[in-house]
Amino acid sequence: MQMRTLAAIGIAAWMAMACFAQEAPLTLEALEARAMRNNPTLAQAEAAVQAAEGRRRQAGLWPNPTVGYAVEGLAFNGLVLPYHNEQYVFVEQTFITAGKLGKSRRIAAEEKSRAEADAEAQRLRVRNAVRMLYFEALGAQQRVELRRQLTALTREAAGISDELYNVGRADRPDVLAAEVESQRAEIDLLRAENELARLWGVLAAVVNDPLLRPGRLAGTLESEAPKLDRDEILAALLRESPEMKAAHAGVARARAILAREKAEPKPDLFVRGAVGYNRDWADFFGGRVGWDSRIEAGVRLPLFNRNQGSVAAAQADLLQAEKEVLRVELTLRARLADSYTQYLNALGIASRYSRDILPKAQRSYEMYLAKFRQMAAPYPQVLLSQRTLFEARTEYVGALVALWQSITQLQGQLLRNNE
Repeated sequence: MQMRTLAAIGIAAWMAMACFAQEAPLTLEALEARAMRNNPTLAQAEAAVQAAEGRRRQAGLWPNPTVGYAVEGLAFNGLVLPYHNEQYVFVEQTFITAGKLGKSRRIAAEEKSRAEADAEAQRLRVRNAVRMLYFEALGAQQRVELRRQLTALTREAAGISDELYNVGRADRPDVLAAEVESQRAEIDLLRAENELARLWGVLAAVVNDPLLRPGRLAGTLESEAPKLDRDEILAALLRESPEMKAAHAGVARARAILAREKAEPKPDLFVRGAVGYNRDWADFFGGRVGWDSRIEAGVRLPLFNRNQGSVAAAQADLLQAEKEVLRVELTLRARLADSYTQYLNALGIASRYSRDILPKAQRSYEMYLAKFRQMAAPYPQVLLSQRTLFEARTEYVGALVALWQSITQLQGQLLRNNE
């Protein structure tokens, strides 16, 4: 009892201080807004998109021209005058042919599409993580309330049993049973409070808000759950899933790379133009000197290297990317089967508890309590029916948490924050 008391003082004081600091209940929308604003993985994903956009712009730029100065006819012996030479300034430019710049831009554009799909997936992962933690914490909050109610009832029951024993209306085993039940209720309350505190810590980490302290969450788990159709969810997954978008972007990128590799053997055009002053040996013999110009052009002949190996590798990468689309689709189908089964199970369990189990447990407890007051039933039976009722309520809360978490997964493209 002493250990429980010390631990309870610490937990209760911490929770009381937190509730005082945060009086208004915290909504799911507020938690999501904090996560979207503060979570570092979202900033990383946005930076990746910006980097891909920079690479896309760079891929379409023309190569820079070369400007230079050249001298011909210089001699380093006494027989040749140093001014008998030819000097000129030249400009050299490579012209990219076969649409290679456009094909390179296409590759970079598909890389950006992949980065955007990854960023969208990360936003959904963070949002899903916040929602699942919210529902889990909301359930833990309700469990703490139930455990506190049960603890108060068992403490009262232990006191009543002791009073009945003192007046000879209860046996010593009844008193001991009531005290044991009270101790068990206090242990369960301690666990529930610690679990709620743990979830608040995890939630603060996901939203990246060091100032977030345990308080009260707004909302209820008893809201009407949406009816989800498996075929509609599957169609939406295959059409809108960021994982599918990323896989299709991978195929488009592989095709763009293949087109670029096939264009690589087509030679680029090399052009050089020059303007200079001619002071060659002609002026020594009375020839004409002065300004002249020249132009050069050429291409690299693809005789030996026609990029055969790179084209073969690009074809293999394209096949791999196409198979990746199929792999992602099969993975989504398998995950949907698991998540939808969890949804159906949780929906059925929650419905059964709400419709049958809880009303019957409540009625059983009330009947035993009435019989006890009429001295027609021993108090341990009242305690047993009381624990059964509260355990059923706790299990009902667990089923509701599982239900809303499965709905979050199905509506959130089956993405988890740890994937």
